[in-house]
Amino acid sequence: MTSSRPYLIRAIHEWIVDNGMTPHIVVNAEAEGVRVPQGYVNDGQISLNISAGAVHGFSMDNDWILFDARFGGKPFQVSVPTGAVMAIFARENGAGMSFSEEEHGGDPPPEPQDKGKKKSSGGPALRIVK
Repeated sequence: MTSSRPYLIRAIHEWIVDNGMTPHIVVNAEAEGVRVPQGYVNDGQISLNISAGAVHGFSMDNDWILFDARFGGKPFQVSVPTGAVMAIFARENGAGMSFSEEEHGGDPPPEPQDKGKKKSSGGPALRIVK
């Protein structure tokens, strides 16, 4: 079976937004494929505001969370494999969910111009789940 993590991230994200709160994710900034501004990483982690007012071009699928955001006034294209998401929570009250470590073995993120377009997987794939 595929990982439940991306489904849970999407569900918790929707729940937080539906309740009028601000969704944040905590990301393992040292995981393979993570592209975040390193100047904002603390102890190998970064907390990212993923609310509609904070990001542009937001896309979330089973493999990647992709968006553009500003850090210190400078634009940055953020790419986070769903396996690198350690937690999703509401900033206002901390309600949300944390996840155990998971190795990400997916494809590299799509190029920025492909954001929002679904990639065909080409068929089933197997992976080891620990």
